[in-house]
Amino acid sequence: MLASAAPLSGWARGVSPYLPLELAPEIERQIERVLILADRPVMSRPIAAATVLDALPAACRIDEALCRSVRRYLARYMNKAGLVQASGEVAATDGAAALPNQRGMPSDSAWQASAQAYWQPSDYAILSVGGVAYEGEAMPTGSLLSLGFDFAQLDIGYRDHWFSPFTHSAMIISTQAPTLPSITLSNYRPVTRFGFQYEVFLAEMGHSERIRFEDGFTSGKPRLAGMRLAIEPAPGWSLSANRMLQFGGGERGGTSFGDFVDALFKPSQNDNRSADLSQEQEFGNQVAAWTGRFIFPGPTPFSVYMEYAGEDTSYAGNYRLGNAALSVGLTVPQLWRRFDLTYEASEWQNGWYVHGIYADGLTHEGHVLGHWGADDRVFPDAVGAQSHMLRIGWEPRFGGLMQFRARTIANEDYASIDYRRGYDVMLSYARTLRGFTTGAQILAGRDVFGDHYSRLAGFVRFGDEWAGTGAAAWSGDLKRPRGAELFVDTGVNVNRVQIRLDDAGQETTTSTQVAPHFALGARRAVSDRSDLGVRVELDRVDDELLLALRILDYRYRFKNPLALTAFAGAARYDAGIPAYGYYLGAGAQWRDILPRFDLSLDVRYADKVARDKLLSDDPPIAPRPDIFYDITSASLSLSFRF
Repeated sequence: MLASAAPLSGWARGVSPYLPLELAPEIERQIERVLILADRPVMSRPIAAATVLDALPAACRIDEALCRSVRRYLARYMNKAGLVQASGEVAATDGAAALPNQRGMPSDSAWQASAQAYWQPSDYAILSVGGVAYEGEAMPTGSLLSLGFDFAQLDIGYRDHWFSPFTHSAMIISTQAPTLPSITLSNYRPVTRFGFQYEVFLAEMGHSERIRFEDGFTSGKPRLAGMRLAIEPAPGWSLSANRMLQFGGGERGGTSFGDFVDALFKPSQNDNRSADLSQEQEFGNQVAAWTGRFIFPGPTPFSVYMEYAGEDTSYAGNYRLGNAALSVGLTVPQLWRRFDLTYEASEWQNGWYVHGIYADGLTHEGHVLGHWGADDRVFPDAVGAQSHMLRIGWEPRFGGLMQFRARTIANEDYASIDYRRGYDVMLSYARTLRGFTTGAQILAGRDVFGDHYSRLAGFVRFGDEWAGTGAAAWSGDLKRPRGAELFVDTGVNVNRVQIRLDDAGQETTTSTQVAPHFALGARRAVSDRSDLGVRVELDRVDDELLLALRILDYRYRFKNPLALTAFAGAARYDAGIPAYGYYLGAGAQWRDILPRFDLSLDVRYADKVARDKLLSDDPPIAPRPDIFYDITSASLSLSFRF
């Protein structure tokens, strides 16, 4: 409808092909660096080739060698037809475990292959043909027909979806499971002064024999609808709202459009949080997330990104997330000239990817659609977990690229199963050879059941454009822009907690306490008077740790030393097991009370920070399974800018 409503005017560009996702790590690393240098925060994947092409002029002013490398790679997509990606891998293995984000491939697969080619008969149409295969499985990933314009591109086929700024972990949907067939409408060029972007898709999931209906089960293929709305009102800062709904299948039918709209805007009244609904009346399963990304410019630029997600809604209303998850990530694209670093951590409560109606949960062909760590459990054990991932890249003087990755997963200990901490480490080396990339990779680890696995693989990939960038030549010349600041806060907080055990009047309020306050943050000027940034805060509240992440941290500076602040994000409260909720507040700041020191006063509120009653000493689940913590606090701190 968007495409038909707009005239074919000169400003409308055609469709764009998509770049590889989890298939070509060497060039994907370079593309990530280009977008950070160009102040373009990535909020979803796969990335449109046109997005990177538009970012090149800004990146070229900083790193010409990187720019030339990526421009040579993008030339693959500039012809009427061509081969854009091909790779092959053979491996010797011992033991088996699910590999992260490899479309269901286990570590004991002896081989893997992928390829993609395209034909573009017009600016407004592209036919792509591709596939990914490994031992026992083959899928037409990348095979799709793309029609339309830059503001409304329609993709029909096997297109990947990744609703997250994270490079290794996505709670809503990633490439952990095999690619779904889908119809997608999106724009790769932001529109309006707020940088608005959208993506909506409808997909068909795999066949399930365990869809609850009436007094038994029905079999069929559930539908999956996804929506993503993002804004980028200022360079280097973006915010996105993501939603995904699983519904229908078998005798549950396709569900009417009216039911879909009701479930979308009133999930508590039309889904499993309502005690008045039977299973036949429930719409289905829902997950949602808020994500944000911030890029800090300067001689050592970096990107910070966050995700606050929920598996359905909270009992406290339609807009609070239930069974929440909180993730934080950091990417430094150039460190000590020849290195790059990425660190990502996630923690989620019970209930993720399992459901009362869909006994197979939010999975496809035995793999969760979202975070890789949720595959490391006995399904359908609804257990929470915490994961960490560290990845370091190194371009040595003798050439090539070496990458090290370590990750770990730990399920919560309230589970009925005796899980152990799972971990693995991976080391790879790649270099070019006559127009190709060749290399080897070694992986070794232990899963959550205590079983060890290992994999030694050799690979060859089409193309060598990524090589030759070497150490970044801009590291000593680039200056930090005026208004870009890193800072640390230390001070005290005054707090009080209202604890709500159920809806029957069991409420207690703690006494007012004084405790230490600490914060670390970054901000940058986005106008003459306004700053945007991110911040992590640590406080002691009722003798427990409160960790808060400000996805939005806004400051307005007056001509005098006074400044006003407003912020929003998510909070994690250590209440026996983690509890999560929205976090917001406002404050005032007196700038330069001493050189490079600011004095800040903030009033903060953590709203309905919730966890389920899972511990042995918790009160009964009825009439409500959640415990709510409303945390009110104020902090007085001294901020040092560096």
